[in-house]
Amino acid sequence: MRLHMHAADVRQLVVRYFLDMGIDAVEAAEVEENIRIDRGRCVARCYRASEMFAMWLIDVGVLQFYDAGGEMLQTVNLFTELQPQRVAA
Repeated sequence: MRLHMHAADVRQLVVRYFLDMGIDAVEAAEVEENIRIDRGRCVARCYRASEMFAMWLIDVGVLQFYDAGGEMLQTVNLFTELQPQRVAA
């Protein structure tokens, strides 16, 4: 079996972490999202608000947060943070 995380759940988590990191609520509500496609597969989703940046590496289930200078601030393991749904492989 593989685990499946919903993009909307991850986006909500990103907003929550951005708020915890000091971004105001208005900026957090306007998070920009981009999808990275490699060879026809979605491999990552990127989120930006104010000067903060987050990247969800889908295959490894990791969410990484960066500051304006590109320094990694935090890594979140989505397999333990979210309650992913199990789906048949």
